[in-house]
Amino acid sequence: MKLTYYGHSVFIIEDNNFTGIIDPFIKGNSSCSQSIKDIPKLTHIFVTHGHGDHIGDTVELAKRDDALVVCNAEIGRYLSKQGVKVHTMHIGGRIKLDFGKIKMTPALHGSGIQIGDKTYDGGNPGGFIFYLKNKIIYHAGDTGLSMEMKLLAEENIDIALLPIGGNYTMDIDDAVKAVEFIKPKISIPMHYNTFELIKADPNEFKEKVKNTEVKIINFGDSIEI
Repeated sequence: MKLTYYGHSVFIIEDNNFTGIIDPFIKGNSSCSQSIKDIPKLTHIFVTHGHGDHIGDTVELAKRDDALVVCNAEIGRYLSKQGVKVHTMHIGGRIKLDFGKIKMTPALHGSGIQIGDKTYDGGNPGGFIFYLKNKIIYHAGDTGLSMEMKLLAEENIDIALLPIGGNYTMDIDDAVKAVEFIKPKISIPMHYNTFELIKADPNEFKEKVKNTEVKIINFGDSIEI
């Protein structure tokens, strides 16, 4: 199984016949040197919330690959009108798909979909837990620290993908507390250095985390998991 980081909150998980991208913000992502054509053929797209730096290039990629988009009901309603195939769910929902199971988790953030000068309802923001054959991966989405993260310790998370950039999400210190709550085997920082307001040093995060391995993935690089 391979995990590739494209900067910001964009990850691709590849496992046998499953290739899923989370929050596909490619165009306009200063951390991503790849273009749409560099993205492998996708089976699934997962959208944590409606902000432009997360819903990103969902429509173009979904149409290109006939990929299934998994998101909340409000975002799903918007995407369906764009001719995209969707599966909608909400926080606390768990479903079995062909590659494994997923659960949508709470996130403390916003989710409005901005089109021109109008903002459309993007429903509640969330995160995802992926229950794959050999790994359980948690993508927090954009969120602040919450006590509900303590419940994730019961999920036996192998890999936690956590924002550290501050301002719009947890900063490094709160992300360190999140690791203490979740107790994953590995933590990987995300959502930092894309723009000035979320500048952060992932090495500081790594130094502050205790009792959990931290892996820093350079933008555009992959690791075997």
